[in-house]
Amino acid sequence: MRIVLSLIMLIYCVLPTMAQSKRAEEKQAQARIAEIKKQGDVYLWGEAQGKTLNVADRDALADLIGQISTSIQSDFTLIRNEDPAGYSETFKGVIKTYSQATLSNTERVVVGKEPKVTVFRYIKRTEIAKIFVARRNKIIGFVESAIRAEQKLQIADALRYYYWAQTLLRSHPDGATIRFTDESTGEQHLLQSWIPEQINNIFSNIRVTKGASKVDGNFRQVELFFTYKKEPVSNFDFTYWDGQDWSNIASAKDGRGVAELPTIVDENKIDLKGEYIFTGEATIDTELKDVMETLEPVPYKSSNLQLSSVSAKPKQAQKEIHKAQEKTAARTESFFEYVKSDADYKNIMAEIERSIINRSYNAVRQYFDEEGWDMFTKLVNYGRARICGTPNYRFAKTDDGIICRSMPLVFNFPNNKNSFVEDIVFEFGTDGKIHSLSFGLAQTALEGITGKTQWSEQSRLTLIRFLENYKTAYALKRLDYISSIFAEDALIIVGHVLKKQPVQDAISIEPDKQVVRYTKQTKEQYIKNLGVCFASNEFINLRFADNEIRKAGSGEIYGIQIKQDYFSSNYGDTGYLFLMVDLNDRDKPVIHVRAWQPDKDPDFGLIDLSSFTF
Repeated sequence: MRIVLSLIMLIYCVLPTMAQSKRAEEKQAQARIAEIKKQGDVYLWGEAQGKTLNVADRDALADLIGQISTSIQSDFTLIRNEDPAGYSETFKGVIKTYSQATLSNTERVVVGKEPKVTVFRYIKRTEIAKIFVARRNKIIGFVESAIRAEQKLQIADALRYYYWAQTLLRSHPDGATIRFTDESTGEQHLLQSWIPEQINNIFSNIRVTKGASKVDGNFRQVELFFTYKKEPVSNFDFTYWDGQDWSNIASAKDGRGVAELPTIVDENKIDLKGEYIFTGEATIDTELKDVMETLEPVPYKSSNLQLSSVSAKPKQAQKEIHKAQEKTAARTESFFEYVKSDADYKNIMAEIERSIINRSYNAVRQYFDEEGWDMFTKLVNYGRARICGTPNYRFAKTDDGIICRSMPLVFNFPNNKNSFVEDIVFEFGTDGKIHSLSFGLAQTALEGITGKTQWSEQSRLTLIRFLENYKTAYALKRLDYISSIFAEDALIIVGHVLKKQPVQDAISIEPDKQVVRYTKQTKEQYIKNLGVCFASNEFINLRFADNEIRKAGSGEIYGIQIKQDYFSSNYGDTGYLFLMVDLNDRDKPVIHVRAWQPDKDPDFGLIDLSSFTF
């Protein structure tokens, strides 16, 4: 009893002390707020009261954004010059695109507690410029990506990144003065004028040639061949006039695209427009998406393309197309050891072509083994697959059979506005049966691997097969295959957050002694989540915009770094994918690390082989 009484007495003594301490803290906070408000030449602030801390904080940030807006409104010269009359409303929309994640350098004072809490947010006027640093860095990053893409003939990517850079530039208060330094030449470019010049130059160097055409019911499929500075483009997106409306976006790969027109439309007078805005893909970046929804698009007349005059002469046009294709393929000729006498394989491919055209797939069942047939049936049901133009097959010998490169197929989906071309690679085993199919890498990606002459021929071929099979597995939703190539203890990194100190369950990587914490999944979690993703998406397509491959010091361990665009029917993202793969057993690749980063980390860049100890 005495113990209980002592505790009661202690509580009665402590409670008043705690209450007094709380009141003292609130007075101190209110004094701090009053002090800041007196220094209007030093600080900007926002204040709000709410039933919850989150609500009060959100409204305080909105109030602060309003104060910041007033102080910088005159700086947005690009959008003011575009539409002086509507500038005020446009400016308000642009400012809102900064309000979500860019006020990280503000301070906060909280007074009271729920359900009546006050939040006071403030920032030094000298700190305001830092709000816009991240967007400036993103603009420069897009420009750098555009330059690399253009060099690799990835014209769709080059146009996309240039236009996205221009869009964000228009939303930046210093947009009229931001310059880009070309590290290769040392030249400085004023982006306001330089980006439009690059976009116009790209379109002026695109040439479109009409190839073969064939009638299917009331429609005619017309093969189109796209070159940039006389080289087949690695990728290019376009629309065409079908006699009534502009088509959905179509994608060309390795120079080859297709237009599907009503038979009443003159195929020799096709109006085309190059795509450069890429509204759908912009959803992969919330900040960019918000800006694009706020600003009116910039029209480029140069995006209107015409068929070249040679297209009026079908035989000459086809000869020119094949000449360009031969020139491109010749760069990998010595590597693949193409077979010259291949009548049997050509006959099989011709029959497979007919089966796809006539939708009579069972007629070619005899040419596949069980796994190959399963892949083929999934392929022909993926996006209403159709033959694109006239295939130009090449057959290459390997230790375990024959590889046929490649059958061009065009795919589109009922609930998606895009169509795209993929080159399908068929692999024949020693028994003469087709045991595997894959979406072939773009020519530039192939050359990036075959050109690594310091590696053995077998290593390079294994790498090509691995990347093509990896890309295809996601498109055809081959969950069992994906599960089989991940090690049971694989390190699967699905996001990242920079931390000062490692914590429990963190993955610590120390480039330049920086400690980084990443969110991770077990193989079981990753495969389970991927299965849900496959079930909920009509289609998935991976596009490798860039790839760099490094080999570890010993054995067949490779670090593959890919700039990957991921598109599906209900989601899209872009980022950097890193795979550490063991190819010592060429028939059983094993992925030990899969890491995805939405962007290069400002402190250490990208995860690569140097991030791990062997």
